Amino acid sequence: MISNQETLNLSPFMAIYDIVVPQDNQLRQINELVDFSFVYEELKK
Repeated sequence: MISNQETLNLSPFMAIYDIVVPQDNQLRQINELVDFSFVYEELKK
């Protein structure tokens, strides 16, 4: 996983993500493969 995503705590409910979304879910796979760090730079503006 991308390091920024690992350290960024957006919500106290993030732990629910691990419970609700199955490990083999397509969105999890996309999250592992795509570097979304460009979004953080765009949101700073």
